[in-house]
Order: sequence, then C-alpha cells, then structure tokens
Amino acid sequence: MVKHQPLQVYERQLCLSCITGIYGCRWKRYQRSHDDTTKWELLWSLILLLTFCLLLVWFYFWWEAHNDYSEFNWFLYNRSGEWSDGTVPILATTAAGFTYIAFLIVLALCHVALGQQLNLHWLHKIGVTAALLTTIIGVISVNQTWAQEWDVIPISLQATGPFLHIGALAAVTALSWIVAGQVTRAEKMSIVLLALYVVPLHITSPCIMDPATLKPRPAVIGHQGAPMLAPENTIWSFQRALQMNVTGLEADVAISMDGVPFLMRDFTLRRTTDVEKVFPDRQMDEASLFNWTDLQQLNAGRWFLKDDPFWTVNTLLQREKERIANQTVCSLEQLLELASYHNSTVVFRLRRPPPKHPCYDSWINDTLQAVQQSGVPQSLVMWTPDDNRAQVRQLAPDLIQTSVVKRSPQVLEQSGISSLLLRYNQVSREEIRFISAHINLTLYTVNEPWLYSVLWCSGVSSVSSEAPHVLLKVPYPIWLMRPNVYCLAWVSADLISFAVVIGIFIFQNLCKHCRYRMSGMRSYNPEQIMLNAAVRRSSGDINVMKEKLIFSEVRNGVGSAEELYGDSYDYYANQGISQ
Repeated sequence: MVKHQPLQVYERQLCLSCITGIYGCRWKRYQRSHDDTTKWELLWSLILLLTFCLLLVWFYFWWEAHNDYSEFNWFLYNRSGEWSDGTVPILATTAAGFTYIAFLIVLALCHVALGQQLNLHWLHKIGVTAALLTTIIGVISVNQTWAQEWDVIPISLQATGPFLHIGALAAVTALSWIVAGQVTRAEKMSIVLLALYVVPLHITSPCIMDPATLKPRPAVIGHQGAPMLAPENTIWSFQRALQMNVTGLEADVAISMDGVPFLMRDFTLRRTTDVEKVFPDRQMDEASLFNWTDLQQLNAGRWFLKDDPFWTVNTLLQREKERIANQTVCSLEQLLELASYHNSTVVFRLRRPPPKHPCYDSWINDTLQAVQQSGVPQSLVMWTPDDNRAQVRQLAPDLIQTSVVKRSPQVLEQSGISSLLLRYNQVSREEIRFISAHINLTLYTVNEPWLYSVLWCSGVSSVSSEAPHVLLKVPYPIWLMRPNVYCLAWVSADLISFAVVIGIFIFQNLCKHCRYRMSGMRSYNPEQIMLNAAVRRSSGDINVMKEKLIFSEVRNGVGSAEELYGDSYDYYANQGISQ
C-alpha cells in the first residue's frame, strides 16, 4: 500500500495570520482553531482584562496627579535626601505598559470577532504578569507614601465624568458589533450597556449649574511666589508673581539662630542653596541652626537653573537666568516690605525651631516683631500659628487670624479666626459652599485649570498656586453646563447608543440568515477535506471528494481546478486506493 501526504490547500489571509501570530505566535494556517478556548486560556484572558483595567486606573491617576508632581518629588527628596524628578520613570513605564496591554486587548477582541481560539503566547503571559505585578507594587507604594493623593480621582471625575461616560458608551457600543449574534456575550453586553445608561444619574459636578449662580473668580495667591518661573521663596519669585497681578503671596518661614525669620521650605539648605560649597561641614544641619549672616552668604538661585524642577528653564530669557543665578535667601521682613509696596496679602507658615534653639520659646514674638518692623499693614498679613494666638491678637489685633486645621465655622468664629487655609482635598463641594458662606476659604496647591474650574464652580474664595501664570489666563471655567442641557445630552447619547446596538444586532442576524439560505447545504472548507492514505476508500469515493473540493475552490475564486489539483488528480486517478 502506498502512503500519500494529506492534501491541504490554505487560502492566504495575511491579516488573520498577523493577528494570530502576534497574539499567540501561530503563524501557520493549520495552527489556528475554531474550537472553544480552554479554561486555562480563558483565565489568562481574564488576567489580561484585569491588568488592562488596573493600568487604566493607574494611568488616569498619574494623568490627573500632574497638579501635584512637585509635591510628589518633594516627598521623595525628604525620604532619599537627593533631588530627582521621580515622575519621569513612572510616567514612562506606565505609558509603555498601558500601550502594550491595550494592544493585546485589541488583538484579543479581534480573535473574538473572527471566531478564533484565544491562545496567548507564553512571552506575552510573562509580559502581562510583569505589568500586573509592577502596577500592584506601584499602587501599594503610593498608598504608603502619598495616600492623600488618591482623592484626586473622585475630584477629577467632577471635571471629566460626563465626558468619560460618553467615551465609555461609545466604546461599548462599538464592541456590540463583535458580540452580536452570540447569546451569552450579548446578555453580558446588555448588562454593561444598561449600567452605562444609568451612570449619569450618579454623576455629580459643581460645573453642572446655572451660569447665573456662578460666584466671582477665586483670587490667586502665589505659593512660594512663582516657583515655576523663579526659585521658590526668593525675592525674584515673588516679584514674578506680583507681575501677574496675584492678590497674595504665600511662604514658609523658619527662624535663624539670631532670631531672624527667613523663607525656607526644607528642613535643610541642601536642595535650594549651595551650602555644600560654602559650608561643606554643615550641609546636613537644619536650616534654623544657621545665623542670618551665614545665610546671606548662600546662593539660592543656581540650583533652579541646574535641576530645572518644573522643566521651564528653557522658556526663560537670558537676563532672567542671570537674575535667577544671583538670588539669595530671603527674609520675612523683605517679603513683607515687598507686599506692602504692592498692597498684597501675605500668608506664611511658621515652623518652630528645635528645642535647643535659642529662639525655641520666643519664636512667636520674634516673628511678630519682624511683621511690625516691616511696616506692612496688619490687615494684609494672614497669621497661621495656633500657639499663643490670644497673645498675638492682643499685640496685633488687625492680623487676619488664619487656621490650617479643618474646623467647623462655628468653632473658628468662637476662636476669633476669620480665614481657613486647607489642602484642596480636605473639603467636599458641600463643605466649600458652607464654609465660604461664613469665612474666607483658601485651598492649596491648585496648579491645573481643570481643578481651578471645579473649585471656582464650587464657590471657593481663593486658591494658592505654584502656577499663577497659568490660572490667571483662565477667564472662565473650562466647561459649564445647565442641568437641563446636561440631562438632554446624556439621554440623547443613550438613545443613539441603544439605536445603534439594536441596528447592529438586526443587521448581523439578517446577514446570518441570508448566508444560511443561500448556502443550501453545508459549504466545504478546503482545510477540512483531507485525503489520507491511512483511510481506505474506493476510487469512486475519492473522485466524489475531489469534485467537492474542486467545486468549493472554484466557487471561492481561488483558481481553476486544473491549476490547483491537476497533479494530485492525475496521481490519484491512476493509482487509486486499494480496498
């Protein structure tokens, strides 16, 4: 008996080959299968989907956390002692991982649409596992070091929620083309769509309001001056902020060994001065352990040109860079004199010196004395320390008593406090409206227009910003929509989506029914027809099989029967297969 190779003819499908090849390294036609995906591969598909969802949230978190990148870098500096922009590697790896996982999700959807078996290659499984573990580690790390930043997600959804809803609705509606006609998946799709249709009932945003009730534009206070354009807490930084017509200036204040209040955010001088060159043996000492004479010898501007903390140095003019390079440590009295000249409000956070410091007990009086010597009107100074507040009120009754601790307006009024300074995530929209109706409320640090718009619509009085040059260019909230207009918009989007989905299901079912009626009988697939020498059949049966095979190929336009199977036909006709 003569053995012959199976007769297989594969049609060329370049697109399908690329999809199955990239996803599962199945480049050859016979490696593909229309069988059901195994439970093991279904588990990996679920892991892939979970990784995509987690990365999507992670990517969205870092996209919206752009408002606080400088705060994150400052946290890293306090932990490591070395300044670096820690957001760059995080953003790079997040973008790369999200792109990779999203690409695999698209390939998986193509497999589902084409009816192919999901079979993720082992290299991709390693990649998915690495992306999942890396993201989980990142989430845990942020939760331990920067847990307060998670609040940016619900706050940002007040600005992006309506638009994300429309985007999700469009994406799920498009996916309905893939699952149409498949009963199990269609039921799941219906549940997802139904959930999306009612999501707007739970979307709340202060920007969904009557424009007539919009409160006046919140005042902008320069947080440490204009630190994106000049070194923080320097005279030039505050002058740049005043050039932009800010209504106030905010600074961090420490006390020197000889009782001079000066501006410094860090506990040491290493990050913002050249102390390692001037006083190399004292570079790790606390800033308050230097006297004012020593502090005046330090340069407080070259670090800005070197580290470029906000990636803005290349936008500065040469004369601005020269001025930055000559900045020195600024005293509180210098700041107050500048504010008095421009009639600008000043708010400062006073840091108490260590216990062995000569001014440990007199730090309040030393600071108050500097305020009085500067000649600034007391009504322009927002006093934040809680220590000896009653004594301060007696010596300087016109100071704006300000608290940095969240309390009820009633308690604040009983304590004689007329202003409140909080981080933007410490109060809700309802609390903003309630507090602002009783006392002045200032929220920090607000750098992004979307956040400024949300707080504006919420009714906040003023904000403290590291980017006053950006916020002062926002003449109106980024978006503002009447409630009835928003209701009409999401109802229209739901109706359009519903109509499209119904149309897709009807169209695909009609096409399926037409194909079934036109076929008349089961169509023969060349890949399913095989002449195997191990199976013994009569020459008549083989001729019938060959005729069906040739008829199927000619009908599909592959070529003439003689071109495709001429050699095989002659061979089998002459040889046959014995019983």
